[in-house]
Amino acid sequence: QVQLVESGGGLVQAGGSLRLACVASRLTFSAYAMGWFRQAPGKEREFVVSISRGGDSTYYADSVKGRFTISRDNAKNTVYLQMSSLKPEDSAVYYCAAGFRQGAAAVRLYDYWGQGTQVTVSS
Repeated sequence: QVQLVESGGGLVQAGGSLRLACVASRLTFSAYAMGWFRQAPGKEREFVVSISRGGDSTYYADSVKGRFTISRDNAKNTVYLQMSSLKPEDSAVYYCAAGFRQGAAAVRLYDYWGQGTQVTVSS
């Protein structure tokens, strides 16, 4: 059974940084595009960023452009999300996801999901 396990969430002050990681198992990691999504209480899950299978293409939501950076290490089956200049509105549960379609922003286009990690940004 495919597993995606996120880590690195926590409580941080506004302006601070966090680095999330998502480790995949029982998945041909390099065959999948990877995405990060987030969901705040009472809101729909929203696209944050995705990265292509080889890591050469990335796609960012406008709300995080210039502050967040996605990367991946196919040898370690891991995708990372470096978050800087965090704002209270970035507070949410962050999910990683795997899908075949590169550059996809829609939740329905991802096949596998992690359980999420909580990020809380205090003002």
